[in-house]
Amino acid sequence: MTSEQLHDEMVKAMKAKDKVRLSILRQVIGEVKNVEVNERRDATEQDVNQQIRRLIKQTGETLEMSIKAGTNQERTDTLTEQVKILESLLPEQVSGEALVALIEQTIAELGTTSKKDMGRVMGALNSATGGNFDKPAAAREVGARLA
Repeated sequence: MTSEQLHDEMVKAMKAKDKVRLSILRQVIGEVKNVEVNERRDATEQDVNQQIRRLIKQTGETLEMSIKAGTNQERTDTLTEQVKILESLLPEQVSGEALVALIEQTIAELGTTSKKDMGRVMGALNSATGGNFDKPAAAREVGARLA
């Protein structure tokens, strides 16, 4: 997702009067603006996705605390909806057969054979997908292939 797409989504949320969606989109846009100001450059698609992931983590932690407290069901529902909205903004993760094929290709390209090279393979997968893959499944698969 690019900054322009985020802005378009925000305009749609305004027109639809979707306060929850609008609120979380404004939060994402604010985080992206912080990246642009602090690093004095335009935010890339990877920057946007990174900020969305960061907000998913923060909102998820807040949601867990809200569930544990159990005192404000409306807030818990809002946080749950916000996490779903944030997850919908991210591109679909590479997983399953596509992930296995990418792992095989990466191992072949790097010529790795030992478990000591697992970090190199995971780093290459991270670079190839922009960090958008099922990391635990990839780690299991890479570990199984590198004996």
